[in-house]
Amino acid sequence: MAYNYLKSGKAVFTIMAVIAVLTACKNEIKMEAPVAIKIPVELTKHGHTRIDDYYWLRERENPEVIKYLEEENAYFDTMMSGTKQLQEKLYNEIVGRIKQTDMSVPYLQECYYYYTRFEEGKEYPIYCRKPGSLEAEEEVLLNVNDLAEGYSYYHVGGISVSPDNSMIAYGVDTVGRRNYTIYIKKLLTGELLPDAIPSTTGSATWANDNKTLFYSKKDETTLRPFQIYRHILGSEPSGDRLIYQENDETFYCAVFKTKSRKYIMIVSGSTLSTEYRFIDAGRPDDPFKIIQPRVRELEYSIDHFGDKFYIVTNLDAKNFRLMETPVDAPGKENWKELIPHREDVFLTGIDIFREYLVVSERKNGLTDIRVIRWDDKSEHHIDFGEEAYLAYTSVNREFDTEILRYGYTSLTTPGSVFDYNMKTKEKTLLKQEEVLGGYDLTQYETRRLYAPAADGTPIPISIVYRKGLQKNGKNPLLLYGYGSYGITIDPSFSSVRLSLIDRGFVFAIAHIRGGQINGRSWYEDGKLLKKMNTFNDFNTCAEFLINEKYTSPQHLYAMGGSAGGLLMGAIINMQPELYNGIVAAVPFVDVVTTMLDETIPLTTGEYDEWGNPNEKEYFDYILSYSPYDNVKPGNYPHMLVTTGLHDSQVQYWEPAKWVAKLRDMKTDNNLLLMYTNMDTGHGGASGRYQRYRESARDYAFLLMLEGIKK
Repeated sequence: MAYNYLKSGKAVFTIMAVIAVLTACKNEIKMEAPVAIKIPVELTKHGHTRIDDYYWLRERENPEVIKYLEEENAYFDTMMSGTKQLQEKLYNEIVGRIKQTDMSVPYLQECYYYYTRFEEGKEYPIYCRKPGSLEAEEEVLLNVNDLAEGYSYYHVGGISVSPDNSMIAYGVDTVGRRNYTIYIKKLLTGELLPDAIPSTTGSATWANDNKTLFYSKKDETTLRPFQIYRHILGSEPSGDRLIYQENDETFYCAVFKTKSRKYIMIVSGSTLSTEYRFIDAGRPDDPFKIIQPRVRELEYSIDHFGDKFYIVTNLDAKNFRLMETPVDAPGKENWKELIPHREDVFLTGIDIFREYLVVSERKNGLTDIRVIRWDDKSEHHIDFGEEAYLAYTSVNREFDTEILRYGYTSLTTPGSVFDYNMKTKEKTLLKQEEVLGGYDLTQYETRRLYAPAADGTPIPISIVYRKGLQKNGKNPLLLYGYGSYGITIDPSFSSVRLSLIDRGFVFAIAHIRGGQINGRSWYEDGKLLKKMNTFNDFNTCAEFLINEKYTSPQHLYAMGGSAGGLLMGAIINMQPELYNGIVAAVPFVDVVTTMLDETIPLTTGEYDEWGNPNEKEYFDYILSYSPYDNVKPGNYPHMLVTTGLHDSQVQYWEPAKWVAKLRDMKTDNNLLLMYTNMDTGHGGASGRYQRYRESARDYAFLLMLEGIKK
């Protein structure tokens, strides 16, 4: 990619029309929107020249860039000042539904019961365990509230207990760029070992000798996990031995231990291919042995039981099938089929127990859990009984048990944890998310609808609203979508969402192509040169909901984040007239320029998702939908765009450039607001309650557009 500044001078200055017009209008302060100066840059590829007026906003260290972001924040604060009381009310309402002193359901692992608890008024979790019995004295592993003191952002991930239960390893990110330092703590004394390991993914895998750790290290520039190191406790991390390096820039690598605790695995993965290596966890100095060398478009995952590996793979099976292979001869030439491929069922995973195999599947867009006995192959399915729901296997660390732990939720059913006896088929509800303030699920209704796409494909929509809804086209409706990476947005409960629904909103999820709700084909039909299906599907769902009188363009809103933010940008370029308002969180909108920049995190690893724009066919196709490149003069809906200065996945400059271009080209007087969190990254605030400030902000924006003030 070549680029040139068309204006002379290296220094970049912003000309900000940040003029406060103190005009009293409905008791609100009016203010002119910030305007970023245009400094045209030529971006040339495949003989095509694009002019990017706002390329300079990439200069993170430039004080004028920071000034511009801060002025956008000031504009946001001014234009939203009339909602301050509403935001506070929403925040208190949302937090008021949460049981503040709470704990997770304990799970058993090697004679200890592990759980996480929260204390009233505190932002961060406390990780705990009890030896042998739930009546035993509590042992605090980590109190993140203490660790986070003095930090505006603090996240702990990858907590891993040593095999002898005497130590934990954990990762800490204090910026929000998902770049973690690993620490090791002695649990008996609370002593923190000096072995601090920087620039990692945050998780470490213990060998069975209780002194050897394996971890993955990130590239300093792209943040791609590309190396696996071996660390010996007490040694200097800078001297750790490199065990494996992934040189293919489209792959990442990671390390983990099998549920059997017998083997340590290194996985290299890309969008289309996987490759595993393994050693005996009791022999950490051994060289890793490969299971099946990578083959393009061959994906597989590994678990272990007895003398066999169990493999979920797409080998000659688009919707995946289950195979087994001997540990001592694991190549695909020795794979033996246990569960065949089925056109109408998508095999998503397995859980292995001593007497049972539990299979997670999708059929007709719904999750299913199937239980199979190893000995006689008899099987049954767990019944859930709702029209739209999410069921999933939960934490199941023990082999020798008849109890399966699973989770269940729907748009009306709060998150629930069950123990299921696979022999007697009895269910025991261990916990259901408690919604304070008198939530009554019988007052709400959820349905699964289908919108016919232009090619005849029925697109599922999950929808929830208060009973008594009148289909008169006057209901405000929030339509949510994602549609990338094969990620399925399942219909799950949110007590936060009640603040919209109880004010008359309908909430709907568009299960568009690019996810996997209807199997692997659903994903493949929404990526690469079929990506336009994703955007067309979403607008199809919007049109369907309008035609069915659930809402109207004057009352329809859309929301999406990250790749879902790309979705938001594309749909409003295509059919802006369908929507009254849009919330785009950390939106991936500058697709062509980002995918041409191999120094940006995630770029090379996503060529198989979006296409490699270094190839003209993909360049032209991506250019046809990239939101930033397709902004044109015309009317756009009201918009709220959010980002984080330290975002490692979607750099802050993508939404910043997009908003600047929209300000210049849109011809309406609708609101266009951008808010940059100057302390966080892709995931937003780290605290338990801080994130609800963000929810209150987004909801207040939508309610303001609907004229709902309370």
